[in-house]
Amino acid sequence: MSHWRKQQRKETYFQRAKQEGYRARSAYKLIQIQQKFRILRHGNVVVDLGAAPGSWSQVAIQEVGRRGKVIAIDLQEIEPIPGVTILQGDMTDPTIQAQIIEAAGGQADVILSDAAPSTTGVKLRDHVISMELGHAALDVAKALLKPGRHLVIKVFQGEDLPQLIHDVKMAFHPVKIHSPKATRNESWETFIVARGFKGE
Repeated sequence: MSHWRKQQRKETYFQRAKQEGYRARSAYKLIQIQQKFRILRHGNVVVDLGAAPGSWSQVAIQEVGRRGKVIAIDLQEIEPIPGVTILQGDMTDPTIQAQIIEAAGGQADVILSDAAPSTTGVKLRDHVISMELGHAALDVAKALLKPGRHLVIKVFQGEDLPQLIHDVKMAFHPVKIHSPKATRNESWETFIVARGFKGE
């Protein structure tokens, strides 16, 4: 695909996000994951890790409806989203996890993590931090998910990814690696879509 074509596709999702009221083009990645895997259902309790600026939470609250709940967590401040509970803090902090459980009214049905490092351009460093975030999301899922429920993690590809995939497979079945069409061609991100949490 030519550079011009890549830029056009990038702009298409950017423009659609503006027109359809999503805070970032990343909304379409979750929409496409949902279309393929049906991880979100009406009435679900969803925890969105690394949620800023909130586009995944916007998609999630549409999917779960009024009977569902979405709790969004990020170190950064997130502007209010109708129907979404927003927490500011570190997702690995036990105090924040206790707040999540309180907001959820118990365990969650789906854990989403679109968390990513502030990229430096140093691929190895960015990959290592991405793996740390991925393992943190898996730890949160083990602590908060109901058995049989689902996890989606954004990751940067690299040499440590197979170990994270292995660790996810120990806790979930089935596990798929998926790159939605909305992902930029030049991007080295992909998504672990893990269904069927085995429970601790």
